[in-house]
Amino acid sequence: MNPPAFRTGGVVVTAPVPLRIRGPEVDGGAELFSATTLYFVGELVDRFAARRAELLARRPEFHERLRAGARPDFPPESRSIRDSEWRVAPPPAELLDRRVEITGPPERRMILHALNSGARVYMADFEDAHAPTWAATLRGQANLVDAVRERIEHRGRDGTTLTLRHPHAALFVRPRGWHLEERHVERDGHPIPASLFDFGVYFAANARELVRRGHGVYLYLPKLEHAAEAELWAEVFRWSEDRTGLPRGTIRATALIETLPAVFEAEEILYALRTHSAGLNSGRWDYIFSFLKEFRDDPAAIFPDRAGLTMDRPFLAAYDRHLVRVAHRRGAHAIGGMAPQIPIKDDPAENERAMALVRADKEREVALGHDGTWVAHPGLVPLATEIFDRGMPTPHQIDRAPALAPVRAEELLAIPAGAVTDVGIRTNAHVALGYLESWLRGIGCVPIDHRMEDAATVEISRTQLWQWVHRGAPLASGGRVDLARVRAALGDEADRLAAQRRAAGAPRGNGRRPRMPRVFHSPCLRDARRPGRGRSRR
Repeated sequence: MNPPAFRTGGVVVTAPVPLRIRGPEVDGGAELFSATTLYFVGELVDRFAARRAELLARRPEFHERLRAGARPDFPPESRSIRDSEWRVAPPPAELLDRRVEITGPPERRMILHALNSGARVYMADFEDAHAPTWAATLRGQANLVDAVRERIEHRGRDGTTLTLRHPHAALFVRPRGWHLEERHVERDGHPIPASLFDFGVYFAANARELVRRGHGVYLYLPKLEHAAEAELWAEVFRWSEDRTGLPRGTIRATALIETLPAVFEAEEILYALRTHSAGLNSGRWDYIFSFLKEFRDDPAAIFPDRAGLTMDRPFLAAYDRHLVRVAHRRGAHAIGGMAPQIPIKDDPAENERAMALVRADKEREVALGHDGTWVAHPGLVPLATEIFDRGMPTPHQIDRAPALAPVRAEELLAIPAGAVTDVGIRTNAHVALGYLESWLRGIGCVPIDHRMEDAATVEISRTQLWQWVHRGAPLASGGRVDLARVRAALGDEADRLAAQRRAAGAPRGNGRRPRMPRVFHSPCLRDARRPGRGRSRR
């Protein structure tokens, strides 16, 4: 194989697929994108992009059945998988103990803090915590090349240097989901799948080096909706291992169960990935968003304020119990959900209240049987570790967790009751616009009110506003949610953000204040005066 050389910003001729790089020049891009890497990405696109498009075309079927009055259930056609005896491949030694995992974007400083945090796993996130500008995506991949080779360091503006300590967390990578595209790379004038780009570049650049160092290629798979989508990933993994001469099972992937369709096929998703499985994860924030999106045409499915969507709600408790039961039944890890809280240094009383929420959540998870959990900030690693050390003295509890009863479909579909309030409206406006303002500047993971917000949590905020306006949700204070009320909250929040920028020295008239509400109104509140006729757009 002698693929041609390449230059970022030019046309890349590879066999079997010509790829055009439309992104601008980025420092280090040419070094990262060897011709061999692009050849590999081109082969992935040629072999798997068409099947990915077929599977995406099937996604609306779930919502259309729901809209027609059918209730979701565990698919009868795959009952034989659920009823038969099988187990996933046992985890490699370095993944036996995953009691605390930390996630964050693939930024150099974040990577070092996360790998050095004391967590067992760091997940470098090209998805919900990543604003996918071309420069940030390429730099993220270049950062991971250095992290894999343990030569990564970061020099701060104050002259201090961060370096990698030993031992450090195991490295996982989350590529973007099947539904997203990388518009800076085209095949025949069309953007290529972002998932194949992210995986292909990381695998081609690092797989052999990881194996040489005694590791595997460890991934998280986001936004799966059906087992067929997991099977496509398994095909990608098998082909990639064979293509590079690596042993079967070098690639291990944890599947996030974070959509309503996927929770009904969690067992089938594990089965599809069984040779390459690294367990299941409770992607609860995206799961709430998915529930809202799928039930968008049901006038009775009005969710209460986001603050009230806690894991003790019956539909979320059933979801979490189902995930643990399925994973353990099949010999797989069950990893708990994200704690988004951030330590509050200048307010001890408020910090204690925030840490009490984290403590209660992690104690609930370890008691339920989870083998690990997620945190968003290095400052939470010691607390989560202490809780899991106390509740889980073994590396995991796959074989010792309490037996859990099967979960019924109606338990998973219980609509949560509760109040919609003016505070809830303003909180959602505050979070959604605050995140959008940062996202437009290329920042995909944002601290807001001492919580780490990313695309998953913000989807809930903006989708709730859409739902409340479309359904004229009754307010606890009287009256109903309408477009004028939400627009007022968005306008107030935009003014507050503009004032913050001016106070920080940002130039006036940069267009950001009027732009944000327009961008937000388009996908969130379109057709809001006609309840039930708008569409939820992602």
